Amino acid sequence: MKVGMIFECGKKGADIKVCEHLAKSLDADIKPDSVPLDNKPNLLTECGDIAMLLLKGGCERVVIIWDLYPPWGEKGAKPCRKEDSEAILSSLKNANVPIEKVFLVCIENELETWLLYDMRAIEQLLSRPTHPIRLKKIKCPEEIISPKSHLMRIFKQHGREYIDYDDAIKIARTIDISRLRKCETFVRFALKVADIELS
Repeated sequence: MKVGMIFECGKKGADIKVCEHLAKSLDADIKPDSVPLDNKPNLLTECGDIAMLLLKGGCERVVIIWDLYPPWGEKGAKPCRKEDSEAILSSLKNANVPIEKVFLVCIENELETWLLYDMRAIEQLLSRPTHPIRLKKIKCPEEIISPKSHLMRIFKQHGREYIDYDDAIKIARTIDISRLRKCETFVRFALKVADIELS
């Protein structure tokens, strides 16, 4: 099944790498066709035209994926899923996209939220044969406002810099998907991308 995915990151962005990997982990028959739009303002305004191109190109469905945090508007503005969704739907409507073939997945708060659900995968990346790392489990990663900053601090504490476009996919490759069943936004991702109910 060919699935179109639209992102707010660049061509080498962590979001694309991780989401494509996890989609194929959920269903090996999925063939992602991803389009990066660089940032949230571009995604909100251009997703309609891109979604139509993906559907015309043979995608059975299109999933638009973006991070809730940080907000892109005025300084000090709070992120708002409702406002983002309304802007996306407006773009889809303006491009005459069949709405029933497009699904929205807003990650709360950032992609790294998903990674923090499996501390074992992060431990594995940070550990060395002579220096195993043990990290404290996070009860509810979705409550962390800036999970990327949180992950950066964990890496720094263990003498490494977190490079999202490189390290995020390394974590994702060893992540236990069953641990993501408690993550509402990943459960939605699994449903909208692969039509799989995890809850």
